[in-house]
Amino acid sequence: MTQTQMGHRLAVPADIDALRALMERAIRSLLPQFLTPQEVEASFAVMGVDSQLIEDGTYFVIEDGGVLAGCGGWSRRATLFGGNHTAGRSARLLDPASEPARIRAMYTDPAFVRRGIGRQVLALCEAAARAEGFTRAELGATMGGRPLYEAAGYQPIEMLAVPTPSGVTVPILRMGKTL
Repeated sequence: MTQTQMGHRLAVPADIDALRALMERAIRSLLPQFLTPQEVEASFAVMGVDSQLIEDGTYFVIEDGGVLAGCGGWSRRATLFGGNHTAGRSARLLDPASEPARIRAMYTDPAFVRRGIGRQVLALCEAAARAEGFTRAELGATMGGRPLYEAAGYQPIEMLAVPTPSGVTVPILRMGKTL
């Protein structure tokens, strides 16, 4: 595996269309080795762009020569996973003294996998959350993301079977780590 330190910046609203396209490529290309075709399709109901992260200035994009290679962020809000359209979201601010920050919406373009982009995003998110006083982080891992998070020290907390409007449930593993 080649580790590459690519450039990063905070996402802006003008990135939303490119982020949606990257997320769709990642879901369609990277999740089929972990989920059934029905679960992959159902994943679109529970994953996607969360513009709150962009508004909060906590969502990073990773670029290679101006090409969007990956993205991901963290949140000081209660929502564990999902996009703007996902049911059950909460914009409640978390208390860093007693609640974990949320690592959110991490995706790597299939053309850039196995280059350390996920680790780079995690490092950026964890450093930013620590700087705001958080001592723990939690995330909702897809089965495709689980190996990365385990390698980065995240421990399983509970398996969630997230229902979708189609009636298909999507497995999401809630994981946590001390920062």
